[in-house]
Amino acid sequence: MSEPVSTNFIHAIIDKDLENKKYGDKVYTRFPPEPNGYLHIGHAKSICLNFSTAAKYGGKCNLRYDDTNPVKEDVEYVDSIEEDVRWLGWQWDKRLWASDYFDQMYEAAVELIKKGKAYVCNLNAEEMKEYRGTLTCAGKESPCRQQSVEENLKLFEEMKAGKYADGERVLRAKIDMCSPNINMRDPIIYRIAHTEHHNTGNKWCIYPMYDFAHPIEDAIEGITHSICTLEFEDHRPLYDWVLKEVGWWESPPQQIEFARLNITNTVMSKRHLKALVDDGVVDGWDDPRMPTIAGLRRRGYTPEAIRDFCERIGVAKSNSTVEVSLLEHCVREDLKAKVPSRNVIENPIKVVITNYPEEQTEMVELENNKEVPEMGTRKIPFSRELYVDGADFMEVPVKKYFRLFPGNEVRFKGAYFITCNDVVKNDDGSIKELLCTYDPETRSGSGFEGRKVKGTIHFVDAKTAVKIKIRNYNYLMVEDENGEYVLNPNSVEETWGYAEPSLAEAAPGERFQFFRHGYYIADSKLTTADEKVFNRIVDLKSSWKPNK
Repeated sequence: MSEPVSTNFIHAIIDKDLENKKYGDKVYTRFPPEPNGYLHIGHAKSICLNFSTAAKYGGKCNLRYDDTNPVKEDVEYVDSIEEDVRWLGWQWDKRLWASDYFDQMYEAAVELIKKGKAYVCNLNAEEMKEYRGTLTCAGKESPCRQQSVEENLKLFEEMKAGKYADGERVLRAKIDMCSPNINMRDPIIYRIAHTEHHNTGNKWCIYPMYDFAHPIEDAIEGITHSICTLEFEDHRPLYDWVLKEVGWWESPPQQIEFARLNITNTVMSKRHLKALVDDGVVDGWDDPRMPTIAGLRRRGYTPEAIRDFCERIGVAKSNSTVEVSLLEHCVREDLKAKVPSRNVIENPIKVVITNYPEEQTEMVELENNKEVPEMGTRKIPFSRELYVDGADFMEVPVKKYFRLFPGNEVRFKGAYFITCNDVVKNDDGSIKELLCTYDPETRSGSGFEGRKVKGTIHFVDAKTAVKIKIRNYNYLMVEDENGEYVLNPNSVEETWGYAEPSLAEAAPGERFQFFRHGYYIADSKLTTADEKVFNRIVDLKSSWKPNK
């Protein structure tokens, strides 16, 4: 079975730059999120790519907040971003803000005006859209385009001084209104926003646009390789234009685009995710059904699994969609070597072993993790009354069903051979209990070697069982008949079960394999000393098929 091979064309570009001494021996990257929402699994790919690239070449990676739009920023998002980056296992060289450079950006804009490369425009939004043209039709020059340098400097200073209302004036780069790339048709580089900024207060009422600010930020910080997602490919000519026309940097950074991450059954638009939170569809940004890093963390995914996933999918030049089953496979592969097994019963059915001594309880030994013998064993109680899983009994068995049914014998894992003799029902026809017998000569670990049984099932002792709440998650989004993603009305199933005694001590965030059910985590918010709530991280069976 072959494993996915990671490919990284970005590292090939960097290798060539190092060979040619383009930036000497420097490799500096940055991760530049906008603090307007929680990060999601798509951002995890960018985080891992930027930080791992810097680490690979002995370079540095900055965390820089794109706070050029003061209306959308929130300190809650800043805190969450930093927690996510650290949780994924990375540490930035410097924590910076785009707003740290507002003075330099203003001076750069003045420089462009002085060079005749920028002008103040008074077209309103509708007029500007009309003048911009289309993909098949060239744009028209603004009447303001021919203003003198002196007039533009005066108007820009008046914008800065607060003379105009929001939207009344903008500063535009003077490039080419006939360019086939619409981003180059005199794009706006400064707009007016009379809004207090979290970092600069009321010092500014004009703010740079992202496409103008980003290359300047990179250049000031000495970033060598500005790695971003593919939707910015059409913006790269503007990125290069800003750096060239401002002209302050001898070795300006280069922008390199890679394909953004798309995953089946997953929507990763911040706007869409924020709507789910705001509308109360989910319990918050860290709802375990959400594709946010906070949600995946609460769900029980590990940083190692997410880094492994990002490595496996590689770095591509064209967009594609990755099966969510690969992400789940990475989680499963990571957990199976780390997580201890515990017996948990869902849809419990009581078993009474009629020939077992009524007051007797013995301890049976079970392995903690069959994949990792070094994790040792544990002992759980076994007595006359036990619970078994509802899926482990059928009154009328189907073909090739080897678990409990009347007249059949199975092994209770770690204990004895048990035979089901009778079914006792309640007045409504539901099962009250199963009457069984055991063979005392068949205890596991006693050296017994005799007859074979085809079925082995697990159990918990009725007297010491711990009642727990279980939340089994399905995909938040599913495809409808038109192939469109819609909300899944069955994205979570809350139930309860009985667990072996040790789970009474489970701490929030502690992970377990529930034997034959899946991997679970004690919910970080809802688990208390008195109530244990477990989220299913991922089930045991993988549907991911590697390429042959």
